[in-house]
Amino acid sequence: MDEIQVNITDIKEEIKKTCQNCGRNPEDITLVVVTKTVDPERINYAVDCGVSNLGENKVQEIVDKYETVSKNVKWHLIGHLQTNKVKYIIDKVELIHSVDSVKLAEEISKRAEKYDITKDVLVQINVAEEETKFGIGLDEAVDFVKSISEFDNIRIKGLMTIAPYSEDPEGVRLVFRQLKEKFDELSKLNLPNTDMKYLSMGMSNDYHIAIEEGANIIRVGTAIFGKRNYNK
Repeated sequence: MDEIQVNITDIKEEIKKTCQNCGRNPEDITLVVVTKTVDPERINYAVDCGVSNLGENKVQEIVDKYETVSKNVKWHLIGHLQTNKVKYIIDKVELIHSVDSVKLAEEISKRAEKYDITKDVLVQINVAEEETKFGIGLDEAVDFVKSISEFDNIRIKGLMTIAPYSEDPEGVRLVFRQLKEKFDELSKLNLPNTDMKYLSMGMSNDYHIAIEEGANIIRVGTAIFGKRNYNK
């Protein structure tokens, strides 16, 4: 457990150092700690170490952990979301990072209306156009955001991407830079139900580069909890 505390401290220091080097305020960076496959005991320990935003890839893991993990946290759904599972997490998550279809946006808005809430979402962009990843193409982003901005019970809060894994993080700098350019373009359009505030990009191996290129949400799991055991 002590290793988790050391890792969290180290990452916060790295965020601070990276921000100082590129002239940004570390207070502007939200660290979302990715807890997929991590048991509630270790998650709660991380919360006790100062973590306040948790990210899960799967709806079922949020549902399973929601009651046993500290209530002093904000949950983020960062993985692919199927429309038939929106109802299970609509009242539980702070931010949905992975909106990638009009159908999904419509379902989120419909479910949010039933709870009399407005749900904050990010649009997932597949900048590198990897076939194995979900997301809207960069060229489609403006038209897509315009189309889903018509739904009254969602608020589009920004963009998210998952960069290709690279042994050399410098290899994905262009991906992050292109997403920031699209983010800036969309910010100027003043679309309804849209407040371009968050740029979610960067994970354990490349979050430094993402911060340098404008990320204000980074999603870090392995660098805190170690490599996952998917055979559990």
